[in-house]
Amino acid sequence: MRPRLVDPFCGAGGATRGYQLAGFHVTGIDIAPQPNYVGDEFIQGDAIEYLADPAFMARFDAAGGSPPCQGYSKMTRCRPGLAAEYPKLIEVVRDLYRAWGGPWIIENVEGSGLPAQDDLFGAYGVVLCSCMFDRELYRLRLFEASFPIGPAPFHPRHDKPASKAGHWEPGTVISVAGNCSPIALAREVMGIDWTTRDELAESIPPYMTEFLGACLLEHLASEEAA
Repeated sequence: MRPRLVDPFCGAGGATRGYQLAGFHVTGIDIAPQPNYVGDEFIQGDAIEYLADPAFMARFDAAGGSPPCQGYSKMTRCRPGLAAEYPKLIEVVRDLYRAWGGPWIIENVEGSGLPAQDDLFGAYGVVLCSCMFDRELYRLRLFEASFPIGPAPFHPRHDKPASKAGHWEPGTVISVAGNCSPIALAREVMGIDWTTRDELAESIPPYMTEFLGACLLEHLASEEAA
């Protein structure tokens, strides 16, 4: 039987697919309908309410999740007052996971305050970029975990110019954001072929969470053996 993982704020399931590839049965939660969701089970509803329910969380061996990033992103902060319009849920989710007690991984963007590496205060973090997985894409994401992750793949230098979103030219690295094109190339570098263009631009590449899911399985095995 596959271990069960809950993936709140799942969207169409970019992160979900990676955890599935690692070996998890994944239940996604999102407040909006997700007709393209790729996971094993989908629940439409308020993710925070579900994460706060001990009976619900008792169903799972592990947890992932990508709280909305708009309140933390650089693009949002460029417009005065805009960031304040979006909820900042990382601390809420972290506290709920700690109260639950199982192993967890939270994802977000640069500027979100997630640790970029392990520190002396008990935080575990890692930065992953698509180019670490042999993809010609500069897409950095931060991941905080309740356990040590690693070692991460080697991070090559970003020494090739990147194109503006929607204006890719041969010889440059595509930007997967907004009206990303050409869509076939965007899908290839993201490792995602089941979403709409907008869903693709918002997704976590599955190869990132496949790597993290393998680390999570090792942690679960070590906890079971202890």
